[in-house]
Amino acid sequence: MKDIILNDKDVKDDLFPFGLIRHVADIRIGILTIREKWERLLKRPVSLGSEDISASGSTLVVAANIIPSHDFISTLDQCNQTNISGSGIDACKIIQYPWHLFQLNDWALREDFKLLTTGRASVPIPETVQVIDEKNVFIEQGAILRHCILNASTGPIYIGKNTEIMEGATIRGPFAICEGAVVKMGARIYGATTIGPYSVVGGEVKNSIIFGYSNKAHDGYLGDSVVGEWCNLGAGTSNSNLKNSAGEVKVYDAASGHSKIAGTKCGLLLGDYSRSAINTTFNTGTVVGVCCNVYGEGLTPAFIPGFSWGYKPVKKYDFQKAIRDIVNWKKLKGKIVTEEDIEQLSNIFNQS
Repeated sequence: MKDIILNDKDVKDDLFPFGLIRHVADIRIGILTIREKWERLLKRPVSLGSEDISASGSTLVVAANIIPSHDFISTLDQCNQTNISGSGIDACKIIQYPWHLFQLNDWALREDFKLLTTGRASVPIPETVQVIDEKNVFIEQGAILRHCILNASTGPIYIGKNTEIMEGATIRGPFAICEGAVVKMGARIYGATTIGPYSVVGGEVKNSIIFGYSNKAHDGYLGDSVVGEWCNLGAGTSNSNLKNSAGEVKVYDAASGHSKIAGTKCGLLLGDYSRSAINTTFNTGTVVGVCCNVYGEGLTPAFIPGFSWGYKPVKKYDFQKAIRDIVNWKKLKGKIVTEEDIEQLSNIFNQS
């Protein structure tokens, strides 16, 4: 098998805002990140690139927005190309735009569930947990579940290491909660939903992906949405995911500066380090950049640029205050801001 390089040079901008902070291969969809899927399927590490790469006979350069499957990996040995961009290929999925993340999450959850659980035994389901179709439920070591309802008849449910699902929570698959995350009391979660590592989730959630270390801890609705890392949605925050006309949702595309049609349903696309005040109401198909403090009366605008402070009117977030606030948020979860983080954020701030 050739060495694999996942290159995001030509796909990063189209996945705004989730390609700003991370390599595209480190975006989470399903249970795992794209890079983790490749490495588990190949059973070895892959390399990452973000520039023009000259492939050789022993190297295969693959666009980092390609989500592999077992069948797709098996075709790579017979591949005569040295670069794969995603056009004309089968047995995989491609995330060209950020709304493809929640649109493809059902497929990705099912694929990752098979990848992670085949040949392994689940921790026993506690007696106080009500389960439908328990063969589709997998619980890792250290997970705590009490007096909750798991309905896996609609798709698999994966409960990661050292997670907690509190009493009264009701969950329908496909669903995944990753290591260290928490579902709070009385939460109502519909598939296809992913809760990333060390995130906290409450209220009502449907068909959404929440990356690591983020909080949607209180009541409010999150649907057909993607939330980046280190985000916080204030109590009562909700988003619209469907226009009153039931027509097509147009979403701002930062790469072109124009809007693109995302389908009939699209909620919130929230960049890393961004936060909302209590009772914030996000409009249908809202895109929020990195490190925004979102507050104001009425529905949000369709696009809130990075490092925005409020939205009526939008002001620029002072950079030093932004870093101070990120330090505080990371401290709450036992993490620190590195010099690399500050440099990366400074570059984004100067381009905002």
